[in-house]
Amino acid sequence: MKVFAIGDLHLSGNPPAKPMDVFGPHWSNHWENIQKDWRSRVTDEDIVFIVGDISWALRLEQALFDLQEIMALPGQKYMIRGNHDYWWSSVKKMDTATNKGITFLQGHSVIVPFTSNASVFTNSASDASVPDNLETLSIPISSGGTIAFGGSRGYLCPNDSAFKEEEDRSIYERELMRTEAALQEMGDTDMKILLLHYPPFNDCNEASGFTELIEKYNVKHCIFGHLHDQISFKRIVSNWRDTQLHLVSADYMNFTLKQIL
Repeated sequence: MKVFAIGDLHLSGNPPAKPMDVFGPHWSNHWENIQKDWRSRVTDEDIVFIVGDISWALRLEQALFDLQEIMALPGQKYMIRGNHDYWWSSVKKMDTATNKGITFLQGHSVIVPFTSNASVFTNSASDASVPDNLETLSIPISSGGTIAFGGSRGYLCPNDSAFKEEEDRSIYERELMRTEAALQEMGDTDMKILLLHYPPFNDCNEASGFTELIEKYNVKHCIFGHLHDQISFKRIVSNWRDTQLHLVSADYMNFTLKQIL
C-alpha cells in the first residue's frame, strides 16, 4: 500500500465549464495530465487524499460528473472540503450520491491497517516535473501497523494579510474545533496524518492554533493545498518542528500526485 495526495483539482465537467488555462498556459489539459500520472502510479490498494477545491460546481448534482471521474481512477479516495467546494453537502447526501465511492472527511478521522516496504515519502528527485524546492526525504516506517488520517478545511489564520477579525475569527475557531476533533479520533496511533485545505499558518508562517494542535497531537505529516502563487510556493517550509509539511496544490506539483508513504 502507498499513500498519495493532491489538492486543488478545480474540475468543471467535460468540456470544462470553467477552463483553468485562463490562469495561465501551465493549466492547459491539467486534468488529463493528472489522470495520466494517477493511473501510472496508483493501484486499487493505495490511498489518495484530495485536499479540497475539487469542483467548481455550486450544487452536489452538478459536481457528480467530476466526482464520478475521480471515482473511476484507481485507489481509495478520501476528500476534505476546500473554500471553493460550494457543492459540498452533508456526508449522508454525498455518500448516497457517490454510493460511498469516496470517503468525505470533515472533523473526523479514519484509522486503517498499513503495510509498506517503502520509506520514501516524496516524488523522485530525478523527476523533472517536480518543483526544484521539493526535498527528497527517506524516513523509515514499520512494515505493518496502522495509520490515522483526517482533518477539516482549516482557515485563514490570525495576522494573515487577508484575515479580518470580525468576519474570520469565528470561522477560524470553528475549524480549530473540527480539526482537534479529528485528531482526537486518531487515538494513540503513531502515524498521524492531518489533512487541511488551508496551510496551518498565516502568510508569514507564524504559529497558529493549527500548529499548536500539530504539536499537541504529535502529527507526523500535515498535507494542504490552497496556494497558487510563486511567492507562497517559495515561503512554505518543509517542516514544522517534527512534522513534515506537504503542499500539494495541483499546479505546485506540476499536475502530479505526491507520494506521502
